[in-house]
Amino acid sequence: MADVSLQLRLTQKLALSPQLQQAIRLLQLNRIELREYIQEVLDSNPILERIEPGAERGADPAEPDPGQPDAPQAGDRSAEGPDDSGGDRGGGDDGLAEWEYEAPGAEQWLETASHEGYSGESQIADASENSLLDHLLWQINLSHFSPTDTAIAQAIVYGLDEDGFLQESIAEIRASLAPELLVEEDEVLAVLHRVQRLEPVGVATRDPGECIRVQLRALPGDTDGRDLALRLARDYLDLVARHDLGEMARRTGAGEDALLAALDLIRSLEPRPGARYDNRRDEYLVPDVYVTRSQDLWRVTLNPENDPGLRLNRYYIDLLRKSGGKDAEYLQGRLQEARWLMSSLELRNQTLLRVSQCIVDFQEDFLEQGELAMKPLVLKEVAEAIGVHESTVSRATTRKYMLTPRGLFELKYFFSSHVHTERGGSISATAVKARLQMLLDREPADSPLSDQELAELLRQAGIVAARRTVAKYRESLGIGSSSERRRLYRRAGARG
Repeated sequence: MADVSLQLRLTQKLALSPQLQQAIRLLQLNRIELREYIQEVLDSNPILERIEPGAERGADPAEPDPGQPDAPQAGDRSAEGPDDSGGDRGGGDDGLAEWEYEAPGAEQWLETASHEGYSGESQIADASENSLLDHLLWQINLSHFSPTDTAIAQAIVYGLDEDGFLQESIAEIRASLAPELLVEEDEVLAVLHRVQRLEPVGVATRDPGECIRVQLRALPGDTDGRDLALRLARDYLDLVARHDLGEMARRTGAGEDALLAALDLIRSLEPRPGARYDNRRDEYLVPDVYVTRSQDLWRVTLNPENDPGLRLNRYYIDLLRKSGGKDAEYLQGRLQEARWLMSSLELRNQTLLRVSQCIVDFQEDFLEQGELAMKPLVLKEVAEAIGVHESTVSRATTRKYMLTPRGLFELKYFFSSHVHTERGGSISATAVKARLQMLLDREPADSPLSDQELAELLRQAGIVAARRTVAKYRESLGIGSSSERRRLYRRAGARG
């Protein structure tokens, strides 16, 4: 019989108030999700109403209950959400303002809306069709994930690109969960492996090779050619791409029939897990923030449509003053919800504005000179600059877009890892890719540059990049190998 014993274990957990949870959730929502969430609240809370266009905002109603908890200060340093200690927003002499919410920066935008290069939003609209993200979140909600694993899984899918590949590292995913959720790397990896088995199988992998391997492992063990296909996908994917049967046979010792069966199996798989959900051609995006230049300074303003135009309903405020018992208790609860929502919305916009302005301050050279001048930037630098946690910056930049004179970019686009230079400095990966694109655009058609030659040309420019790094950046640009480009040049020459 096994020994039975009692053990005392001390752990630390961070308990989040409902108000803080709401502020965190609102910060992560994109414009469409936020609009839907506000509509749900409006449908369920009679205290709240929309301000109709052109309607007069009116005077402040009096405080129905002096003992009601105050909403948080919008200028609180903790951009993660309201502080439970609260703070008075300052309303009339009696203590309660009519909480009419206006997006910070809306007035300034009216002054700069005619800036050259902006023609309004007549050709920009939201796309709310079912996406890969929606499909994965739906599966996560139906799966038997614990609350902690659900949060990790959601953080993972928010880190996917449009092809379904995971763009964030395990460390970045952990940082996006903290400080509300403190997890270890092995916990994130365990959940990642489960997410990779969701439909479409192979999602949340790091590259096409890993995607194919995950799909192969998900097949029944007796699938014809599975084991050999796994070996090819793991060790000889470059030979598979070239269809070099002779070299594959020499290295694996497999016969031609076995190799053909394994190759057929590999070709039946999807190397881009998000391909079937790829609607980028039909997707229209609305910027959350605008960047304009004014008196030699780059200024960030919020999209005026971020203003939900909410206020407290006068009729129910008067009714709360006059009623008692259960009716008053119900309305009091709805009033508290309304006040916290308005404060959280204001805090969300102020956080988005501060993060965006900080990014612009870091990346002024990019706005003036283009991708070649992009600086290395990580979440931690922005978090330290504005005094918030990295997770706040991660949430504020997820699926939020910035319209600049150089185009429309997701806020996460401005974050980039660094590559060392020969002088001991660093350059952003985005700038390296831009320089790499320039080299490839100018390469001779009769002799395409190999990855090693590209690495040497970058070194001559003072950039230290290994051949494997060059190959990774080249593939991320959607450019084939030198042999593939040579074939394309030949076909183009033959057609010419």
